Amino acid sequence: MQSIGEAFHLALSLVLSGEADLYEIVGLSLQVSLSATLLACALGLPIGALIAVSRFRGRGLVLIVMNALMGLPPVVVGLLVYLYLSRSGPLGFLGLLYTPGAMIFAQTILIVPIVAALSRQVLEDLHAEYAEQFRSLCLTRWQSIGALLWDGRYALLTVGLAGFGRAVAEVGAVIIVGGNIDHLTRVMTTAIALETSKGDLPLALALGIILLVLALGVNAGVQSLRMTAARQAHV
Repeated sequence: MQSIGEAFHLALSLVLSGEADLYEIVGLSLQVSLSATLLACALGLPIGALIAVSRFRGRGLVLIVMNALMGLPPVVVGLLVYLYLSRSGPLGFLGLLYTPGAMIFAQTILIVPIVAALSRQVLEDLHAEYAEQFRSLCLTRWQSIGALLWDGRYALLTVGLAGFGRAVAEVGAVIIVGGNIDHLTRVMTTAIALETSKGDLPLALALGIILLVLALGVNAGVQSLRMTAARQAHV
């Protein structure tokens, strides 16, 4: 068995050499997670905005459910998506099971509540600040939502980045619906789990290094956008 030092050395060599299999896995991971994040934002932002500007009976219960859904267990989501996409399931005719499409589907379900809940908080704070101005301008609800989405764009980008960070680090759901098939549905998290169990530590560590760099990059992006938003607020 390789020592830790040897494994790290080989891992760095794999990363720097541009090893084809390694970057194929990284590319698929980014493709799946970015697609899921875009879909989740397309669904979650309007939901969050609508709840932010609306007042209705049962709103408190809706907020409780929305916040609770942020902690959806990935394996449960994966199981439910598997049942729906399996051949005997209601969506089996789509033939998506064990494809990147199924992984995007599962990740989108996991991210939508996060995007909706976080964007709702951001936009509700903005709406409280601008509510009187919107009323004086006689804006409709959807015009108000459009104005809030534009004014809060920097903060909402941090919401999107948070969703992407959640997606790219996910393993439970994607391994159930994707199957971790080599050259088809193998992403960074599932490959790390597999290669570690096989004892191929260099490849697992190389993927771990790239995943860590991505996580740091996302956090740096969030911090940068927050600083930009703060500067814009004081202009």
